[in-house]
Amino acid sequence: MFFMEAFVTRRERFSAAHRIFRKEWDTETNKEMFGLCSNPNWHGHNYELFVTVKGEIKPETGFVVNIKQLSKIIREYVIDKIDHKNMNTEVDFMEGRLASTENLAVAIWNELEQPVNRLGKKLHCIKIKETENNFVEYYGQ
Repeated sequence: MFFMEAFVTRRERFSAAHRIFRKEWDTETNKEMFGLCSNPNWHGHNYELFVTVKGEIKPETGFVVNIKQLSKIIREYVIDKIDHKNMNTEVDFMEGRLASTENLAVAIWNELEQPVNRLGKKLHCIKIKETENNFVEYYGQ
């Protein structure tokens, strides 16, 4: 008998506000670099988060991972902390980071890597869709 590796992706959704800006820059410099994303009164998105894990397909279940367990981990470590929050001021795993989607993807990876490993699986990709036209994918280091 041989083992087959496969990839499984779970999608979750959340809404969050943020502002991309550098404190050491003046308003005009921030506006030039970050445009509307540097609005001093924040702005928000309805994000889609795709978490892809890889692992062996277990012969007894036909699953790579129990998707309910994966969803529970994503909700506990990410969604419950960020949904309907301000990323700049209320989300612990974004503290000290510019609130870009790229940095968000890395921060979510860091939040989920160990819990996914405890399931005996490997985190493969974090994909965050910020708008209909923009998304970021992060595959770890």
